[in-house]
Amino acid sequence: MTKISGIFAASMSVLNSDLSLNIDKTISHAEKLIDQGCHGTAIFGSTGQAQLIPISEKIKLLNHLSESKYKDKHLIGTGLNSLNETINFMKIATSLNFKNFLIMPPAYYKYADKDVLNFYTKIVDATPECQIILYNFEKLCGYKFSVECVEELAKRFPKQIVGVKDSSYNLFENLKLENFSLMPGSESKLLKGLELGCTGIITATCNVTVQLARRVYDDFFSGKEQMYNQKLIDVRNVFEKYNLISALHTFKSKEEKIYKNLLPPLGLLDSNNENDLIESLKKLDFQINSKLAA
Repeated sequence: MTKISGIFAASMSVLNSDLSLNIDKTISHAEKLIDQGCHGTAIFGSTGQAQLIPISEKIKLLNHLSESKYKDKHLIGTGLNSLNETINFMKIATSLNFKNFLIMPPAYYKYADKDVLNFYTKIVDATPECQIILYNFEKLCGYKFSVECVEELAKRFPKQIVGVKDSSYNLFENLKLENFSLMPGSESKLLKGLELGCTGIITATCNVTVQLARRVYDDFFSGKEQMYNQKLIDVRNVFEKYNLISALHTFKSKEEKIYKNLLPPLGLLDSNNENDLIESLKKLDFQINSKLAA
């Protein structure tokens, strides 16, 4: 079992003007993030509009991604509510030799820990060769993992349940498991998380903060003074004032217009918020082409 660690971006999906998935551009975007310093990316996470992109387009991208020079550096998000569709999608991905997955519990319905245990048990039983990062994000799916639930899943399936992305932030300070990847979902938790024994982060804003985040990560392990952590947190806080996906696409569209394309109901920031975003980042000396901006 390979422990998943480092700086991971929840990679953006790039769309054509007709709102179909631009396969080549989405893959090149993810590969560029790795070239810039990410240890890996999460494809089809929340930032990648996974819940809105058709399964057929996801499968088409995986076929192309399987030929990527960074194939082994990608986590594959499922972004599906249906148990059977999740399992079928994972089986297709494993047939292309993808092994690492990021899976959120289904959204909409209310359920308890025992129900979540049952959901992941059925996934593991059907795909025992896979490694799964649990995705803890109550704001989006309506369920928040308890420490006890994660501990039980890791105990039952130590070879399959190998980590958690914590975007609800109730786990990264309290969960203590050996050989387990604990990765907060925000750069603002990176340094504190590393100090507590977390293995890295998986975040939306690493699409643009990767170089800053990698410096903080590397400086921690080399014992250097932290010169970039506060700027990293400040940049994250600016983006968090808005819908993250809208803000990221608005920001990236200043570099390439194709990033303006979003699947409804998602959309770009309005002109007032766009101006506020750009001006706030300029005050932090953070621009698209600045030395430590992605």
